[in-house]
Amino acid sequence: MFRNYRLKNFNLPLMLSVFAISLMGIFVIGSANSDYQNRQIMGMLIGVVVMAVVALIDYDFVLQFYWLYYAGVIFLLSSVLILGDSAKGAKRWIDLDFIRFQPSELAKIFLVLFFAGYLPKYAEELNTPKRLFITACLAGVPLFLIMQEPDLSTTIVTFLVIAAMVFFAGLSYKICAWALGIGIVGISGALIFLTHSGGSLLKSYQNTRILAWLYPDDYPQDSYQQQNSIMAIGSGQLLGKGLNNESIESVKNGNYISEPQTDFIFAVAGEELGFLGSLCIIGILFSVTIFCLYSAKKAKNLFGALICVGMASIVGFQTFVNICVVTGLMPNTGLTLPFMSYGLTSLVTLYFGMGFVLNVSLQAKKYLD
Repeated sequence: MFRNYRLKNFNLPLMLSVFAISLMGIFVIGSANSDYQNRQIMGMLIGVVVMAVVALIDYDFVLQFYWLYYAGVIFLLSSVLILGDSAKGAKRWIDLDFIRFQPSELAKIFLVLFFAGYLPKYAEELNTPKRLFITACLAGVPLFLIMQEPDLSTTIVTFLVIAAMVFFAGLSYKICAWALGIGIVGISGALIFLTHSGGSLLKSYQNTRILAWLYPDDYPQDSYQQQNSIMAIGSGQLLGKGLNNESIESVKNGNYISEPQTDFIFAVAGEELGFLGSLCIIGILFSVTIFCLYSAKKAKNLFGALICVGMASIVGFQTFVNICVVTGLMPNTGLTLPFMSYGLTSLVTLYFGMGFVLNVSLQAKKYLD
């Protein structure tokens, strides 16, 4: 099992980047709300153990059961719709007394494993109408279930992750161009329809979030978080106000952002660490994405490369969306910042996925040829 492993090819920069951003998250969470800091530390410790164990399990063996992961995704996402806890009109959590977790976070990793096992099997026929239809259906079922929670932001990110993996597996550039064109026209049309007629295919609160983003002065009760977030980031200036500061001018200390330790953690970081600290966070998360893609480049086969591309896409797209939200470039979506935001499910599952990336790097092709 370990004959193909080469410790000298271990992706140490990836691991150090993951540790660095996790530790920054712990410090900023402690400043945002100290009640959650110890839990985040516990989540990181659990995640490190999970990552270490997974890194030693041959991904070729794991991917033999890719259909089992797909079945697990459907089961988890269906279960949350039936048994999940309702909060603010959404069902996103399952509470088993001894553990409370968000199935959609684990579903993203399982879908990466599924498509990493599925796509190489049909790479040669990927651009045929039949295979495209089957692949679209396989992607559509879990996306539909996530949408029903409802969780539009996770649906969008999961779609982008799957799309990136399908493209990497060999999807035609012409098909990509057509899909991109249709998507741009569709989104533009939906926004025009929403702003001029007041109608939408989305939930009412999702419509309101979009309108609050477009017209913040007309929807002060719904746009205040984003507006306060932008103000907080700007107030940090170059070096910030410092972690755990007690300034009465602080947006965080004035409770102008609800649950700052989760979706809007970057606003706290911007205020307290300033422009340089924010740039450091973006740089580290960008590095995590690049190091995952580097492992994909060196992978011994397409199976491993797709795992790395999938994990790079999760970190990259989720980071992009979260930072766009807190800086007012996108509507409020309720999406966490990878490794930084408080959330044990998100943190542990990300470490779980990174374990597979490390395993791929341990079996890099240049040491096997």
